[in-house]
Amino acid sequence: MNQSRPKVKKSRALGIALTPKAVKYFEQRPYPPGEHGRGRKQNSDYKVRLLEKQRLRAQYDISERQMARAYDRARKAEGKTGEALVIELERRLDALVLRSGIARTIYQARQMVVHGHIEVNGRKVDKPSFRVRPEDVVSVRERSRAKHPFQVAREGGYAPDGETPRYLQVNLQALAFRLDREPNRKEIPVVCDEQLVVEYYAR
Repeated sequence: MNQSRPKVKKSRALGIALTPKAVKYFEQRPYPPGEHGRGRKQNSDYKVRLLEKQRLRAQYDISERQMARAYDRARKAEGKTGEALVIELERRLDALVLRSGIARTIYQARQMVVHGHIEVNGRKVDKPSFRVRPEDVVSVRERSRAKHPFQVAREGGYAPDGETPRYLQVNLQALAFRLDREPNRKEIPVVCDEQLVVEYYAR
């Protein structure tokens, strides 16, 4: 899901910082990019829901097709569809590699998985969309541990600001973590009004 649009511009357009670098730019220019960025905008209900869906998609760096599939699964789950959707996305392997502090951004986490550096329960997994289950142990493969990004991760260089989500048991020294249980929506550090996303797909 590579996109050529610079991450900072995309962050400003969506109103959320997608990378640590984007946070800095937000402080200087807290408005959308382009010459009309500061102008008044008329927002229709559709546009508000579409933007919220795009914001959620961007935070997980997934395609529209992957998002629609996740929504279909969430619709069949018990409880609120919106919360089930975010939990569904949070169980992606690349998302949890990011949350654990092994990667700095979702883009780096995806790359680590695709390049075969990550294993689940001792088996190599190179699909970022792999759904991690409670009790699964995720770790960096032995042959990859000497690489620079993983050395940085081991020293806590990518550790999230604030505390690690409680649904993860993380050992950065061992470059490993375990999903203890299903996440609760409140614990997932994603900026989104998921009800608007549900309304977008239910229209």
